[in-house]
Amino acid sequence: MEKLLYTGKAKQMWSTDNPQILRVVYLNQATALNGKKKDKIEGKAVLNNAISTLIFQYLNQVGIPTHYLEQISPTEELVKKVEIIPLEMVTRNIAAGHFASRYGVKEGRSFDQPVEEMYYKSDKLDDPFMNASQAKALGLVTQEELDVMWNLSRQVNFILKRLFAQAKLTLVDFKLEFGRLADGPIVLADEFSPDNCRLWDMETANHMDKDVYRRDLGDLVSVYQEVYRRLQTVLEK
Repeated sequence: MEKLLYTGKAKQMWSTDNPQILRVVYLNQATALNGKKKDKIEGKAVLNNAISTLIFQYLNQVGIPTHYLEQISPTEELVKKVEIIPLEMVTRNIAAGHFASRYGVKEGRSFDQPVEEMYYKSDKLDDPFMNASQAKALGLVTQEELDVMWNLSRQVNFILKRLFAQAKLTLVDFKLEFGRLADGPIVLADEFSPDNCRLWDMETANHMDKDVYRRDLGDLVSVYQEVYRRLQTVLEK
């Protein structure tokens, strides 16, 4: 019998008959400020699942190892079971959000090379910044695993910047999570959607991500629908 293993901010994880496969259920929930702002938004679950499915299928096709297996309903997918590494790997191509406010940089400033940041995944501690030596000292990861995670993050950035550009979207920044498979290899996990990346319209610079919700800029569902439409159009060519 399936068992609920975990409920997060916007997803649930369920066991399946196969101990190495989990069922992900997306929820109609939007959160910001580490859960301090929270609302139910009808239609969000379907769109997050649809967008993440397109991205993970594409990454699998181009050789990026992920936990994604298949979509089984509008709000559900099957993934390989992994041991999540509690680190958030952030890549920034353009100054925005906390980076801009933290360092007094004007939002929209492009970097000569991507900025890479790492955070300890802990709502209780408010996801503090963490460097490599701290992560290794706490036994969260080895240097070899960090090298793999950053190498994959750089590949994802290169691949998705081009994909989103074809959809007339600028990939401003994004957050990745990784996990270990039962036999050891590290793969990309969690999801990739406008919930965990920033996207700006190339022509208007309008926000096309969760900042629409964070900053009360408009209707989140219609924005996510447009992101999905553009990606689907590009990937069908």
